Amino acid sequence: MVRVELYSAPESDDSPAGFRVSGHTGVRGESIVCAAVSSACYMAANTITEILHIDADISVSDGYMSVIVSGDDIPKANAILAGLRLHMEQLAQQYPDQIKLKFSEVHQ
Repeated sequence: MVRVELYSAPESDDSPAGFRVSGHTGVRGESIVCAAVSSACYMAANTITEILHIDADISVSDGYMSVIVSGDDIPKANAILAGLRLHMEQLAQQYPDQIKLKFSEVHQ
């Protein structure tokens, strides 16, 4: 099971502020669902840091990734994080037994 927690900015109109993903689905290295989630998350993280040059709080290890954007940078990352949220919602609809979504307010 892949757990995806999508964060919104505190006291906002649901502006996306980051995400946390953990877990694996199926046999490690052989799951298309796990690969889809991982690829989308890495693309979002790399676009935020390397293309938009936003200094995000990022943590990565085996089966885990966390990306948190803070303060004035949240609007700059909005489109990327909104796109990731949409993608994760659609994947969770397609694969409800493999992806669990949670929505939270980020605590900074």
